[in-house]
Amino acid sequence: MTHPLAQIPELLDLEAGRGLVRIPCEQDVPFTPRVRALVDTAEFQRLAHISQLGLASRVYPGATHTRFEHALGVFHNALRYLRQLGKDDRFNEAVDPHAAEVLLAAALLHDLGHWPFCHPIEDMGLADLPPHEEFAARFLDDGTELAAVLRDEWYAEPAEVLDVLVGEGGSRGMRLLRSILSGPIDVDKMDYLDRDSLHAGVPYGRNFDRQRLISSLVVNAAGDGLAITSKGKTAAELMVFARYVMFSEVYWHHAVRSATSMFARAFYHLRGRFDLDRLFRLTEAEMIAELKRAAAGGPWERLLAGIFGPRRELYKRVAEFSHDQAPHIYDRLARRPYEELVSSSEALAAHLASETGAEVEAADVLIDAPPPEREIEFRVEIFEPKQGTFRPLGEVSPVVEALARRQFDDYVKRVRVFVHPRLRELAANVRLEHIV
Repeated sequence: MTHPLAQIPELLDLEAGRGLVRIPCEQDVPFTPRVRALVDTAEFQRLAHISQLGLASRVYPGATHTRFEHALGVFHNALRYLRQLGKDDRFNEAVDPHAAEVLLAAALLHDLGHWPFCHPIEDMGLADLPPHEEFAARFLDDGTELAAVLRDEWYAEPAEVLDVLVGEGGSRGMRLLRSILSGPIDVDKMDYLDRDSLHAGVPYGRNFDRQRLISSLVVNAAGDGLAITSKGKTAAELMVFARYVMFSEVYWHHAVRSATSMFARAFYHLRGRFDLDRLFRLTEAEMIAELKRAAAGGPWERLLAGIFGPRRELYKRVAEFSHDQAPHIYDRLARRPYEELVSSSEALAAHLASETGAEVEAADVLIDAPPPEREIEFRVEIFEPKQGTFRPLGEVSPVVEALARRQFDDYVKRVRVFVHPRLRELAANVRLEHIV
């Protein structure tokens, strides 16, 4: 390498193949002394006790990998991105070596603010929950071991790392760095699609050419984000499809969503008993133990027992409403406040009891629906070197136009009704449209 970033220690070790740590699947991650210093902090080590996919392991037994492993994979991807982008003069004009090193630290720390079961909890959109970005800032406060390592080993201020992680606006170079970490073709998606697919034991997230996509990276027309050359078009299309299918077959698999709904409903009713700042600093096992203690003897105990107890007992799907087949129900419940889903669940439980004469408790019926926040659309430019032009990928790819925007949330994420297993047959004979 001869570009300005070539002397970054981690890039040198990547090229030389030295000082490496091995993670699945056959990735050799440079582990320089300053990387080790970050990884060995207490703030980073907690990620080894937080699973990446949370409740998906109740359906896909191998999906027990951690945010620790994922963070190393994202860091590795950031190095590969920098190795490619360092060949682009426009990138080097916008991003100097120090800023690139800050990006590497941010890549390692990008999940720092995640707590156990962070996504199911955040998807509820409850007003009393701290955003995980705010939580990350607390781990970088003055006086923390992590802040000291950043200053002493990386010669970077914690505020610089936070700016990449959660900042907005700023210089063209800063916006470009953020697009590497969080954008349509970012280092995070590049890792989790591959890693989640590997550990879940499904092929869908691995069926795109990552190396081809990385080797096609360039700076976009505005100079503040990533684009890809035309040679990466097919790889980008396959990445879009991989993401679509992973949501359909893993993240929003009906049984995964059953476990997620059980956890969310229990947490919703139990959260007032906790100091959430303290609770969210616990390991996953510790949080589960705390929640189970709080639920003991109450109506929410069996929800947690069904997913964390000695016997797996997930609630059963008895109805499903999609955007295209039942829009009148879907539109009433999709992206609504979680409090409304709880009210509708309770009303449906009462209706089920009235119609069947069975004893139905409020905790017996759950409604799952797409959360208010939509997934990021796949908006990226294709650069045609011969013409020197940039065009949106959606304009040149019907695959992306169809899958990246119109179908993604509305067709993959569905409204579902789950009931306790003992009620499955009874509920099958009752018109559940009364949820609206």
